[in-house]
Amino acid sequence: MGLRLDAAELAAFLEKEFPEVAGDFEVISAGQEVAMRLKVGPQHLRPGGTVSGPSMFALADVAMYLAILSRIGPVKLAVTTNISMDFMRKPEAGRDLIGTARVLKLGRVLAVGDVLIRSAESGEVVARAGLTYAIPPDRVA
Repeated sequence: MGLRLDAAELAAFLEKEFPEVAGDFEVISAGQEVAMRLKVGPQHLRPGGTVSGPSMFALADVAMYLAILSRIGPVKLAVTTNISMDFMRKPEAGRDLIGTARVLKLGRVLAVGDVLIRSAESGEVVARAGLTYAIPPDRVA
């Protein structure tokens, strides 16, 4: 299945439907994978000089959501049913994170994919997430 939404359309969707978090993210590219930037700010940090786990979860979740929408179109009611995350190394505070999401299987009602999260400057993988999404059968936009 080809792309139904490109990077600019995904960014516009995020801004329109989720303005409360849209400012934290930048859609970098959309193609076989969707790449997103978490613009790390003070609200994403935890003691010890690192980015918080919930912030990395958010990056993985938003990146996968948009990767799925890039293929099925603007379906607001597609929802996360499972996420598992492996934290591999401590990301540095004050450095943005890049999440690269790829859809591994896209079915009628479930989508499965993974996201690699890297430090923007070093490119080192700091976390990996596996996600499953439920897609509404009527694909309500």
